[in-house]
Formats: sequence, C-alpha cells, structure tokens
Amino acid sequence: MLTTDFPIGSPCWIDLGSPDIQATAGFYGKVFGWTFTEVPDAMGYGFLQLNGKTVGAIGNLDAGARSAWTTYFRVADVDATAKAAEQAGGAVRVPPMDVMQEGRFAALTDPQGAEFAVWQARNTVGLDAVSEDNTLVWSELHTKDQDGGFSFYQGLFGWRVENFEPSPGMSYRVISTAEGDQQQTSFGGIAPTMQPDQPSAWTPYFAANDVDALIVKVTAAGGTVLMPAADVENVGRIAWVADPNGAPFALIKGEPRES
Repeated sequence: MLTTDFPIGSPCWIDLGSPDIQATAGFYGKVFGWTFTEVPDAMGYGFLQLNGKTVGAIGNLDAGARSAWTTYFRVADVDATAKAAEQAGGAVRVPPMDVMQEGRFAALTDPQGAEFAVWQARNTVGLDAVSEDNTLVWSELHTKDQDGGFSFYQGLFGWRVENFEPSPGMSYRVISTAEGDQQQTSFGGIAPTMQPDQPSAWTPYFAANDVDALIVKVTAAGGTVLMPAADVENVGRIAWVADPNGAPFALIKGEPRES
C-alpha cells in the first residue's frame, strides 16, 4: 500500500508534461475534480490538488517529447543514484539539480527506455494524498525485459519482488521497498509490454470509486479508452485510458493486491 510516509525507493511524486497546461488541467478537473495552482516563477509548472491536497503536477512538455506521466522515486542521495543508474546501463536525461529549498531531483531513463525521476527530499517529501479515491495508488512498469528491468531498479533502490499470476500464463511481479513488511510496503508492479511496439514505460494507477463512471468522464472530456474496464481476479476492476494529448494512465477499483 502506497502511503505518504514515502520510504526510500517508493513513488513519492508524479507530474505530467503537457503542450497545453491549462487545457490539460481542465481535462483532469472534469475527470477527477482536481484543481490547478501555478507555482510562481516556475515557467508554468503547477500543482494538481484535490480538496486542497497536492496529488500531482503539470509542467510544459519538453521539445520533441511525448506527453506522459513521470513517476518520481524517493532516494537518500540523488547524485549517487544518477551515477549508479549510468553505471548500470541507464541514462541521465536531466542531471541532478536543486528545486529551490524543496528537494533535489534528476530525470533518468532505464536500460529498456522507460523514463522516471528520483527525488531527494528537503522541505517537500512527496504528494499530500495517495491511495484515496482519485489519487495515485499504484505504479506499474511495462517492459520487454522483466528480469533486466527489476535487476536495474533493485540495484538502485533495493526493491524486493514477489511473483504474481493474475491470470493463467501472465507474468507479473509485485515490487516492494527494501524495508518493512514486504506485502504492506508493496507499491507497484512490473509486467510485460502489452503490444510488440509498446515502449517500456511507467504508468500511474489512480484509485476509483467507480471505474466505469470515470471512463464516461474521460471520453466526455476528450480522452480515449486504451483498455476497456475489466475485472481481474484478486486485483480489482481496471481500465487503461489516455488524456487528449495521449498520456496514458490507469484506473482501478479496490486495492491492487488483496491480502
């Protein structure tokens, strides 16, 4: 279960690169009820909030990049993590840098091409709300090389893994932080890519009280359905959708993994 304690190695922040910040904020407002608050002197970057609590952020899309959600993982030392990522075959897209007095971050890419970021907390540890309706509840990596993918991240974060078979023949790996009860600290999974041409990527799951009702809101606001809602035994009801700029995200009813 993802919590706002944000132990080392857990997802602690998400943000979205958008070609039109205001329009994108409007879309998520219609779907989840989020509001957008621009950060002064931050080149348009701002916080997405629900009931006054920050649940994500939006910034300008980098030139040549595709719109996508970025997952940030908490680390004790951003500089050491960036160096370790390069040594393990990954790449540093944005070198370590300070974000005012809030923390220090770097943007990285794993050896299979999945983009992510790391965060060393100072004043800001992470999001204000997670694992509640309309907030981040699970982070999932789809990759063509599950073994290589897990090995890379385990080297960076010390993650633990448990194999899980949600359906016959499907390989899924539940990942947990290095410390604490393994099941209680699970926060995401590693799965094979669903299509041969699908790039390796991290995708956020948002908790939904009613997945089907949210899908109606997504399509009404200009988004698309990538995978229709379906019940997955021992997991919950899941759907994959995309916002009007093509950034994918998932919806889930119930906990990603039951005891």
